[in-house]
Amino acid sequence: MDRIARRGRLRYVTAIAVTVAAGLLSRSSVANHLPWLLRTYAGDTLWALAVFLTLGVLFPRAGTLRLALGAAILSYGVEISQLYQAPWLNGIRHTTGGALLLGFGFRWSDLVCYSLGILLGVAAEYAGLRPAPRGADPAMQRP
Repeated sequence: MDRIARRGRLRYVTAIAVTVAAGLLSRSSVANHLPWLLRTYAGDTLWALAVFLTLGVLFPRAGTLRLALGAAILSYGVEISQLYQAPWLNGIRHTTGGALLLGFGFRWSDLVCYSLGILLGVAAEYAGLRPAPRGADPAMQRP
């Protein structure tokens, strides 16, 4: 059964800020010193994690699996939209915000990264990022 609890907004907003900062750093010259795998795929993985966390802020009572499904639909939808290359949409993509939110070209590897980022969010929730429901017996909580 999915654990439904009120998410701590401050905790999630902080996690979003850290995730976005790490994602931006992964696309900067700082990342040149990272291993190729991290340098290549961290940004997309962290992008999907940020989507998951943002949905957690917007829908604090939603179950973890619902958030994961919503994040997957949004993330995959954005990636699939990159197959459509209309001039007006490419104009948006060539702005900083458009590039960060919409990306440029479709890649299958991005779908794998999105899946991993969402799974990181799910794992973080089940590992304790989210507080236990009020009145819950601590002995009955997952470790």
